[in-house]
Amino acid sequence: MTSHQPLPAFPDGFLWGTSTSAFQIEGGVGADGRGPSVWDAFTRQPGRIKDGSDAAVATDHYHRWREDVALLRELGAGAYRFSVSWPRVLPTGTGEVNAPGLDFYDALVDALCEAGIEPVPTLFHWDTPLPLEERGGWLERDTAQRFADYADAVAARLADRVTRWITLNEPAEVTLLGYGLGDHAPGKRLLFDALPAAHHQLLGHGLAARALRARGVRSIGVANSHGPVWPLSSSEEDTGAAALYDLLTNRLFAEPLLLGRYPDEGLAAMLPGPVADDLDLIGDSLDWYGVNYYQPTLVGAPDPRTQADEFAGIGIPAELPFGIREIPGRERTGFGWAVVPEGLRETLRTLRERYGERLPPVLVTENGCAYPEPVADAGRIAFHDAHLRELHAALEEGADVRGYFVWSLLDNFEWAEGYEQRFGLVHVDYATGERTPKDSFRWLRDALRAQRPPGA
Repeated sequence: MTSHQPLPAFPDGFLWGTSTSAFQIEGGVGADGRGPSVWDAFTRQPGRIKDGSDAAVATDHYHRWREDVALLRELGAGAYRFSVSWPRVLPTGTGEVNAPGLDFYDALVDALCEAGIEPVPTLFHWDTPLPLEERGGWLERDTAQRFADYADAVAARLADRVTRWITLNEPAEVTLLGYGLGDHAPGKRLLFDALPAAHHQLLGHGLAARALRARGVRSIGVANSHGPVWPLSSSEEDTGAAALYDLLTNRLFAEPLLLGRYPDEGLAAMLPGPVADDLDLIGDSLDWYGVNYYQPTLVGAPDPRTQADEFAGIGIPAELPFGIREIPGRERTGFGWAVVPEGLRETLRTLRERYGERLPPVLVTENGCAYPEPVADAGRIAFHDAHLRELHAALEEGADVRGYFVWSLLDNFEWAEGYEQRFGLVHVDYATGERTPKDSFRWLRDALRAQRPPGA
């Protein structure tokens, strides 16, 4: 149930925003010299996308971006987190910059600044240029350097107006779902042999951060997915399985960035290249830390009877040493995800306890939910109301959180789910592109107005 009480007051200067990603909203996949991405190729493979769709048009943001900036202004957003399409800027992943592609982001940044909305670009939100993927993608060390070259090209154009940058979005999902389990692009099922993709993404972050700083950037973050991992029971088998899952999904991607080391020596030994030298570059490379939170994960020992069953769109192979279970007794979103607002506070507390002074200020870079209702989306209002109250409680406990970004501004192409799951504050008619603000949009607009000091 949604509280009828106004949200508690957040600190002055708290950053309120929404998030999107290029592949999910832009469309225009063949426009103005954009090259193909790994996700373009993945959507063409039969059976990969649940509804058989693709993102050739998506929400047509590439042509309707002015309308979307107007929506952000109406919402009262202080910031807009979007991603830059690597194949739109460098169609083959390297070489000469595609000027019309970079012009698009230049104009978008200008419009956001004019509207008083801070642009917060993410450089990599999963859309690796296809030619790079065909040469091995994130399994190859060279991709990290190509990513740094791309970061430099984008910063050369935008760093005079963009102060806050995100290098990577959810490298855990790229590694585990894309290379480990094959449920996302590039669709490889390598299991633990996918680990080089984790290291090379983190190395790419370090190299890109160095390139950004050379362009004068002083505010660099990463958007990592995090959530509590709960053991199914107190048995040694279940707690051990949960600890391993936590290591692979939370600690593997946080500790190189925050502590300058991998959480397990045996795991580090499985990674390629001069790992120790790379960690010197990766560690201490952040000015702030982004957290994407959706739900906890309930983990137990593997169960051969159910291990291959799909849960939340993910099939866990029987040979993996853990199994994911449904969290009982919780409301569920349209996606089937458990609604656990207190998990956000637990996530922030765990990060503080694990990393102490090594944890920089935090931004919640994604938090959201899918519900099928086109406009009257009371479930989404209740979701954000509850999560924001838990976030405020986390601040009172001492969490240094500086902002909150809703996923997502618009209904969009939801990766392997196609268009079946709607996360937006704004409803999109995919046949016409028409945008209709949902009740949650109006609720958040009014809540943000209430957060502003009198006279602001």
